[in-house]
Amino acid sequence: MPSSELTGHPDEVDSARAGSVRLDHVTHRYGRGGEAFTAVGPVDLTVPAGQFLVLVGASGCGKSTLLRLIAGFERPTDGSVRVSGAEPRPGGTAGVVFQTPRLFPWRTVRGNVDLALRYAGVPRAQWPGRRAELLARVGLEGTEERRVWEISGGQQQRVAIARALAAENPLLLLDEPFAALDALTRERLQQDVRRVTDRTGRTTVFVTHSADEAVFLGSRIVVLTRSPGTVALDLPITLPRGDIDAEELRGSREFAELRARVSHAVKAAAAA
Repeated sequence: MPSSELTGHPDEVDSARAGSVRLDHVTHRYGRGGEAFTAVGPVDLTVPAGQFLVLVGASGCGKSTLLRLIAGFERPTDGSVRVSGAEPRPGGTAGVVFQTPRLFPWRTVRGNVDLALRYAGVPRAQWPGRRAELLARVGLEGTEERRVWEISGGQQQRVAIARALAAENPLLLLDEPFAALDALTRERLQQDVRRVTDRTGRTTVFVTHSADEAVFLGSRIVVLTRSPGTVALDLPITLPRGDIDAEELRGSREFAELRARVSHAVKAAAAA
């Protein structure tokens, strides 16, 4: 059972802090009348500022729906969603990274990042410095003049992450961003995202169906039941963070035990 620290009682978590997320009795349905389909809910969930929350579950359990509600792309049918104490604003509340990079192929890496800086309201004079900083964060130094079609899929997703970090939003949302990548590239980007979010202190909500990815990335994991998605497991992760040896972490007994526990919970939730 989730501890009171994680269930978000208002006397224990300041839900108005920058980057905090709070879902109160959230249910979301698609369609009307007899065609109505409940995708998620009811869900009560609070994410304290600075936490790395991973939503994990089988396909169709409502993970991406919850992420869209937090981003403000959709409004819940019932209940309320608050980010930093207010209703989320699409494109303004959080940086969002999707399964595919969604870059502008006719622009260079520089052009794609500069566009994000412009929409973020960064003064043009500051673009070169901010661009260099963002590309360094995601390991893309020296790629500014390359076209999107000249870089690999993994590098394109790095550009997408840099764009999401362009605005100084305290919240970062990622919807299975590495699902289409090969295993080696995926592991490298997992390490990069873990490092970047730890250093920036941004609240992060990450969607995946992989127990391994969830345990490696998260400081907290929430497993969802099959549709309509509700919370089946709310698990704090106490593995070391910061500058760690990824291979050593993955090879530890603690990692293996957590991965097995999450995998079992996902399978049980999908079968229930």
